[in-house]
Amino acid sequence: MFASRSQLTPEQRQYLLVTANYWAFTLTDGALRMLVVLYFHQLGYGPLAIAMLFLFYEFFGVVTNLVGGWLGARIGLNRTMNLGMGLQILALGMLLAPAAWLTVPWVMAAQALSGIAKDLNKMSAKSAIKTLVPKEQQDEKLFKYIALLTGSKNALKGVGFFLGGALLSLLGFTGAVAILLVLLALIWFDSLAGLKQELGKAKNKPKFKDIFSKSRNINILSAARLFLFAARDVWFVVALPVYLAAQFGWDHWQVGSFLAVWIIGYGLVQTSAPLITRRAGRTPGGFEAVLWVSLLMFTPAMIALVLDWGLYWLLAGLLLFGALFAVNSSLHSFLIVHYADEDGVSLDVGFYYMANAAGRLLGTLLSGLVFQLWGLSACLWVSCLMLLATAIISLRLPGALRG
Repeated sequence: MFASRSQLTPEQRQYLLVTANYWAFTLTDGALRMLVVLYFHQLGYGPLAIAMLFLFYEFFGVVTNLVGGWLGARIGLNRTMNLGMGLQILALGMLLAPAAWLTVPWVMAAQALSGIAKDLNKMSAKSAIKTLVPKEQQDEKLFKYIALLTGSKNALKGVGFFLGGALLSLLGFTGAVAILLVLLALIWFDSLAGLKQELGKAKNKPKFKDIFSKSRNINILSAARLFLFAARDVWFVVALPVYLAAQFGWDHWQVGSFLAVWIIGYGLVQTSAPLITRRAGRTPGGFEAVLWVSLLMFTPAMIALVLDWGLYWLLAGLLLFGALFAVNSSLHSFLIVHYADEDGVSLDVGFYYMANAAGRLLGTLLSGLVFQLWGLSACLWVSCLMLLATAIISLRLPGALRG
């Protein structure tokens, strides 16, 4: 991305540090999610019970994004990012408790801390990019930088899924968690020393009432984001890994490896989204948001129809969904930063990712409930309906009705 370290501007060095921080966090977060799903499935927990383990993770993500954006604008994104890293280390430490302590309430509490940590880290990283890209270059470079940050993060999340399954098989639950804790602590110490003190701090201190967005565009995009991510997580979080293990007899390595490949491919497509969606040098907007979610909407319906045809049809459909979802996600990630107010950008970004977390919460709960009652096919049909809602909401974005 840049020629050499000696030629980097201070803003570029900060971008690389923010990205490295985000990468390390994402790697451990993906591994931890896979560890929890597979370990508790191994212990005999049902799909709904496993989904409940993530209830506080997603719920506190909603709260954190809403309050975290305000906090970042007041105290600086460096502090909110480092706070998130510290809380994740604490959450991992809780999971190093003796096996007898790893009850549902204890794990839910650890996941609550992890949910707070994840969304503080993500909100800080995405908001920081707006402040590090010069205003006159934002149409040209902002989408590229956002896509690179988001895509590389998701590729590493896929590596984290693989790492979680592999570490569980090799070292057991406690050994795997200990490795993740040490890795994250090393990056945290570097982040504490290197991030600028004033990164992302608003010139005018926002009041707490400012956590709710006053922008029509951001409110519409946030509503669309809620249904977009609920549509993914309704089959991805619990239903798919449990289905692969129960229906096809896949072990930890196989489940972790496939989901890793899926997320890595998803991340690589995200990094290419600026090339895929940009037309004749035009900055993407509402039209592209509607177009790409409309294409995505038919994919879960197609997977549901071919589900009984065998494993390979399922995997092919999932890969297609991943590619189309990646473009949608990257496009949304650009639009929120593009629409956000530059002064106190974390307020708008935090509100938007609050909706993202609410969608994940809804999807996670439905993933366990719908799968337990009706199976994976029903989860995919629910996903299709949620994507239809996303498309309808997106029609209200600027430029949505003209290409």
